Amino acid sequence: MITFITGNKHKVIEAENIFKDYDINLEHIDLGYCEPQGTLEQVAISGAKYASRKLNKPVIVEDAGLFIKALKGFPGTYSSYVQETLGNQGILKLLDGVNDRYAEFRSVIGYCAPNSEPKIFLGKVIGEIAVEEKGDLGFAFDPIFYVPNEGKTFGELTTEEKNQFSHRKNSLEKFIKWYSIQ
Repeated sequence: MITFITGNKHKVIEAENIFKDYDINLEHIDLGYCEPQGTLEQVAISGAKYASRKLNKPVIVEDAGLFIKALKGFPGTYSSYVQETLGNQGILKLLDGVNDRYAEFRSVIGYCAPNSEPKIFLGKVIGEIAVEEKGDLGFAFDPIFYVPNEGKTFGELTTEEKNQFSHRKNSLEKFIKWYSIQ
C-alpha cells in the first residue's frame, strides 16, 4: 500500500491506473502542504518530508510542470498557477508566431518514510505546443501538448493511452522499480 498525497483527482486516477499494473494498492490523502518556491524536485522533497512526518508513514507526492523551450522553461514550476490564470489560450497567445514549439512535461515523485531522507524520481515526455487546443480528454495543458510520435495531443488520448508513456508514468515507474527492491 502506497499513500499518495495530492489534491488533484486527475493525478490520482492516472496513478491508480499505473499502480494496478504492478498490483500495488494506492491510498489517496488530500493533506495539503506548503510548496516552496523552487524546482519540481524541491517541492516534491518538501511535500514528501512534511507528509510522512505528519502522518507517520511512508508517502509519495508528485509535482509536475510544463516546460516550454521558447519561453525559457515557462511555466515550469508555476504550471498550476498559469493554468488557472492564463489557461491554454494564454499559452497559445504567448507562442503566436513562434516556430520552435518544443516542450516537455516533467513529473517528480518524492518518496519519504518517517525518520528518513526523501528520494526523488524524475520522469518526462517530449512534445510540442500545438497551434490550437485539440481533444477534451485529460486535464490542464493536455489539449495543447502535442506528441509527434502519437500524432495527437494528450487531450486526444484516453488515460490508458496516455499512461503508456506519460511523464507521470515514467516517474511512477522509476519509483515502483526502486520501491519493489526495498
